[in-house]
Amino acid sequence: MVVNNPNNWHWVDKNCLAWSKEYFDENLTGLKVEEGSSKVEIANVSSVEGDVDVSQRKGKVISLFDVRIVLTFKGSNDKVGDINGSITIPELAYDSSSDGLVFDISVYNESSENSSITDLIKRKLIPELRKKLIQFGPDLIEMNSKDIQLEADKVTSTFTKANLTQSNKSETKTQPKTESSKGASIAKPSSGQQAKSQSSVPKYNTTTLHLEPTFNTSAEQIYLTLLDASRIAAWTRSPPEIESFPPKEGSTYKFFGGAVSGKFLKLVPNEQIVELWRLQDWKEGHYAELDMKMIQSSGETKVVVKFSGIPIGEEERVRDNFEDMYIRTIKITFGFGAVL
Repeated sequence: MVVNNPNNWHWVDKNCLAWSKEYFDENLTGLKVEEGSSKVEIANVSSVEGDVDVSQRKGKVISLFDVRIVLTFKGSNDKVGDINGSITIPELAYDSSSDGLVFDISVYNESSENSSITDLIKRKLIPELRKKLIQFGPDLIEMNSKDIQLEADKVTSTFTKANLTQSNKSETKTQPKTESSKGASIAKPSSGQQAKSQSSVPKYNTTTLHLEPTFNTSAEQIYLTLLDASRIAAWTRSPPEIESFPPKEGSTYKFFGGAVSGKFLKLVPNEQIVELWRLQDWKEGHYAELDMKMIQSSGETKVVVKFSGIPIGEEERVRDNFEDMYIRTIKITFGFGAVL
């Protein structure tokens, strides 16, 4: 219910990025298709990045959104037991058409035995995804307009009531996104997803981030490079604060002179590192969760990186810093791959 907005006259914005993540989780996770012995299913929504806002003024409701979505999938066929990978939708926007949506498919450890899963995804799964994704705009308006508008029977202005009635008849109202509208979503305190659930922890509206860098080395070498003090000192250009290798789950760390700090939550040798992760200038007590899975194939290792709990407005900063200070620097320092 809108507070202090008589007759729905004033401009009211609602940041719906956290709601959008829940929406895609509910509507896309578990979506599956089969053909013969081959099958594939959306395992989870790994990342939703961008801007999603619903606004109203003078009784009119509009939606402004532009997001990048990364899905992970699992599948199988008669030759391979488990096939995993990701599907990236680079842009789903307020003016997207079903046919205009782009899907980038990545099969982890791709080989001649599992490559057929890509064809199944293109022919059967992507058409189903198109239907679900194009419904997002209308559902966004329908589910979120109630929070920012008074009901029609409580509006006395003939003008705004007419706008409200017209708006309710439309599936969605949109307008071009401007730079100022993008800024409306920057880090406001809210009850969104948190790295910690204690009520004393400052609340951020948060989002997720997904990366898949590839290194020309083994998973064992990547694991060592991310956790061994001497190697960390080499690629961060500063002495880290970390337990001697291998560090224990529950131990803490500080890199880059304290600019990055956190705690290790899960350590699976040569396979996975899960840690709490924060930048020094974030509000005290707020951590993102960083999950890095190492997938080794012949001659290279893909690291599937997922951040969750990043404060909205910090996505580009975290992405740029991680790509430059982690991925690029590690490749340069140890010769683990080409640098673009």
